[in-house]
Amino acid sequence: MTRRLTAIVEREGEGYVALCPELDVASQGETVAEARDNLAEALALFFEAAPPGEVDRRLRGEVYVT
Repeated sequence: MTRRLTAIVEREGEGYVALCPELDVASQGETVAEARDNLAEALALFFEAAPPGEVDRRLRGEVYVT
């Protein structure tokens, strides 16, 4: 199954923090692109390592960004 997830990227100090609110997974980088790419890697590792129950527990079905 393919699922689209949200990435919220905010400036923090000299770099950027990226958050996936659906799973509460975050990462950081020196640029927006690096923060987003690092978040994608963190999410891939999360899905690889987390037991299915943990994914189900953390996954939020609806996230609204306005």
